[in-house]
Amino acid sequence: MARPWDGIISEEEQRAYNAAGFGRATGIGSRPALLIIDVQYRTVGSRPMPFWEAIKEYPTSCGDVAWQAVGNITTLLALFRKRGWPVLYPYVAPKLAFDAGRLSDKVPAIMNVAAKGYEFVEPIAPMEGDILLPKKHPSAFFGTPLASYLINLGADTLVVTGCSTSGCVRGSVVDAFAYNFRVLVPEDAVYDRSATSHAVNLFDMASKYADVMPTPHAIAALNAIG
Repeated sequence: MARPWDGIISEEEQRAYNAAGFGRATGIGSRPALLIIDVQYRTVGSRPMPFWEAIKEYPTSCGDVAWQAVGNITTLLALFRKRGWPVLYPYVAPKLAFDAGRLSDKVPAIMNVAAKGYEFVEPIAPMEGDILLPKKHPSAFFGTPLASYLINLGADTLVVTGCSTSGCVRGSVVDAFAYNFRVLVPEDAVYDRSATSHAVNLFDMASKYADVMPTPHAIAALNAIG
């Protein structure tokens, strides 16, 4: 099976990781929870558009690759709804003047997002009973009660989707791994404004922190849970 990082991470480097024993599958448990991270109009735009057009509307948009991922997130979400499994929405909360800091130093545009940009994208919008987690930093765990919610839910596996692969997704995956959760990342249900960064971070997460696979494979694994 072709992987997103083929042609970017050299065969020699992939062999080196395999020889060192990285990249083994951990499998999933019996109580999964779905994380939908930062799937807001500010990261996808109001409609599918090429990147350079999309950033005229929201400078933080990732363009049409985001909408491709939204389609796969929608499929995963439908399964979680059907099975009655928990869905959690870590999301960037509107920025106020006192939020300025190192993040605003690095990405000034994030301080001036229109209110509409913070709304959840309609196809995957939360429903009553879902858990909303406003956050100020990349990891969904940092400064939030996410771990407490997951413990209360009895979750043993996190299916991590959303934006961006190299930022908030990766930060959340690493922290989830550190908390000893099993982590599954559907590779086509996460997105990034950089195809290279997307691929490299998927490779790194697959090597060290998570099981990474296409959405149909993730669906099959989840459907196998009794």
